Amino acid sequence: MLVVVGSCNIDLVLRLDRAPTAGETRIARSLSLHNGGKGANQAVAASRAGAQVRLLGGLGQDPYGGRLYQALTTEGIDLSALSWSQLPTGTACIFVEDSGDNRIAIYPGANRDIPLANLETQIAGASHVLAQLEVDPQLVTAAARICRAQRITFVLNASPAAEISPELLALADILLVNAEEAAQILGASVSSAMEAAARLAQGRQAAIITLGKDGAAWANATGQGCLPAHPVAVEDSTGCGDAFAGVLVAALAAGATLPTAIARANAAAALTATALGAQDAMPSRLAIDQFLASQ
Repeated sequence: MLVVVGSCNIDLVLRLDRAPTAGETRIARSLSLHNGGKGANQAVAASRAGAQVRLLGGLGQDPYGGRLYQALTTEGIDLSALSWSQLPTGTACIFVEDSGDNRIAIYPGANRDIPLANLETQIAGASHVLAQLEVDPQLVTAAARICRAQRITFVLNASPAAEISPELLALADILLVNAEEAAQILGASVSSAMEAAARLAQGRQAAIITLGKDGAAWANATGQGCLPAHPVAVEDSTGCGDAFAGVLVAALAAGATLPTAIARANAAAALTATALGAQDAMPSRLAIDQFLASQ
């Protein structure tokens, strides 16, 4: 079983030619609501990829919270570790540009009101725990400590870019970041993504750096590599990183080697970019298999 510790949001998505600059107003062509949040997105991605998933997160006692709960239930995700808060459900405002690029602002709400009690029970039985940084860092660190004590593989998707405590960083068995997050953690420039991955992998099982349209770089104790992205017609890149994370850990939990897991995650990210929204765009295991077979 895979446990995801992370956020649940409603995404308000505005489509427009480009995001406004400071002091500028732009007219959006459309507004749509989508289920999101890095934790929920990654849980859905992992579940559709075939993993048994439990989501540890928080929802507000409002219509958005009810909507997300119903959607996650439909995905077959174990929601026994979800908590209900007096704060509003987390909300993200996402500008999606014609290029497919996006800009996102988030109100955490209930995501920062998840109790630390019963963490050990909620994590018990997991082979892997996947966490991000849209929830309280103390919650993530507490989960990581439990994983280290119980010898559960702890995967940290250190996103969005934020200051990470040395303790949390040291507790990450597998570190997953994008290029910006990698540079922030290393605190110095590197000549290549491969070099950055190798440095981040020191003292842990592996490190993976996602590079957007340039694919992904990885390193572990036995080797390193770089996998190019699949060329696709990009509709919306919002959920690509979360698709990568969820499918990566689902594959690892199923016993795949790191290169195989990264290949599946890379394919899932490409497929996600071809549709609007985050959770709506997450591919099934069959879709990933068929896509990889066609390449």
